[in-house]
Amino acid sequence: MRTLSTPSPALILPRSSPALFNGSSTSSSSFTAETVAMVHSPPPAGLTHPQRCLRQPRDQQGAPIDILPDHAFLQIFAHLPTNQLCRCARVCRRWYNLAWDPRLWRTVRLTGDVLHVDRALRVLTRRLCQDTPNVCLTLETVVVSSCRRLTDRGLYTVAQCCPELRRLEMAGCYNVSNEAVFEVVSRCPNLEHLDVSGCSKVTCISLTREASIKLSPLHGQQISIRFLDMTDCFALEDEGLHTIAAHCTQLTHLYLRRCVRLTDEGLRFLVIYCPSIRELSVSDCRFVSDFGLREIAKLEGHLRYLSIAHCGRITDVGVRYIAKYCVRLRYLNARGCEGLTDHGIEHLAKSCSKLKSLDIGKCPLVSDAGLELLALNCFNLKRLSVKACESITGRGLQVVAANCFDLQLLNVQDCDVPLEALRFVKRHCKRCVIEHTNPAFF
Repeated sequence: MRTLSTPSPALILPRSSPALFNGSSTSSSSFTAETVAMVHSPPPAGLTHPQRCLRQPRDQQGAPIDILPDHAFLQIFAHLPTNQLCRCARVCRRWYNLAWDPRLWRTVRLTGDVLHVDRALRVLTRRLCQDTPNVCLTLETVVVSSCRRLTDRGLYTVAQCCPELRRLEMAGCYNVSNEAVFEVVSRCPNLEHLDVSGCSKVTCISLTREASIKLSPLHGQQISIRFLDMTDCFALEDEGLHTIAAHCTQLTHLYLRRCVRLTDEGLRFLVIYCPSIRELSVSDCRFVSDFGLREIAKLEGHLRYLSIAHCGRITDVGVRYIAKYCVRLRYLNARGCEGLTDHGIEHLAKSCSKLKSLDIGKCPLVSDAGLELLALNCFNLKRLSVKACESITGRGLQVVAANCFDLQLLNVQDCDVPLEALRFVKRHCKRCVIEHTNPAFF
């Protein structure tokens, strides 16, 4: 017989779920069951610890852990993930009350393909709203990445109940639409970190029409998002990026990997509205060219991180713009930019002397001459990848090792590098991890 503290499995998992027939359940499904159970019915008042149900002699009842004060329990519970915290809440009434202390619920993290995440969010927020009706004032972070069953309904719950939300991660939730994202952004004015990577239906970030009407014509400034990850949002186009830039003017970190419909025009809008961007990735955006890099170069000293990997239309011309104006650049990923040559590396090395990480793998026109210029100017280089660079030999690597003593990672896979050169690098850069394909070197 099912007790009041144990919800029906049909409320948590679909009827066809294999976890109900093989006698086991996934961590995500068990977490949801425990969540629903403890919200609807706490343990009976007489149950203060599981051992007391065994009817042991009075002098043997209890457990050593019972002598810990509440603040000690709270410190322990603070290190537990959401699912473990839910399990603790089912131990006894004391643990139930402690587990629901608002200070422990600044973050909710849900994972799992079979998880009824919409229902889990509704149950959690309902319980967290008991002390402050209709709102969860303590909840600041919600992570539902890879919860493929998340829909707009779950996001509406977050938007309505979590006005203090600062961080939302929902990577891979491909059932979420623009309207639900707009609702979250409009109702959560403190939202700073938004990850919608892999949400293929999301094509824009903006306020709802109702929120826009209530604000001034400069309502775009009301969106406080600083970190935005739209990796694999394949439907994002220049018009959508224009809207994002106009509304999210405080952006400092923007990742647009594999947004294959973007062009140089979209980057022009981005630079106009978001001049404070520090990190930008347009990897695998095949329509981005040297003209796009000319626009990105207008970010000047703000830009620290740039990824243009596999942008086949980029050449030395675009890299020269970046080198000339973005002199504080620390990280550059130009892997697969086959138009990049030693001339581009020369401009980069002489202008961006504080460069710490460079990936020029699969750039067949980069040779030892480019590496020598890099080594003689960028002494702080810590990570270097020349994977599959056909023109690289041991001579260039030896110059790098002799000048960049802080080198920590060197990738020379699929390069024709002699064994002596690898040993030379290891002697001069003792902390360097060398990734190679030479079976004779170990």
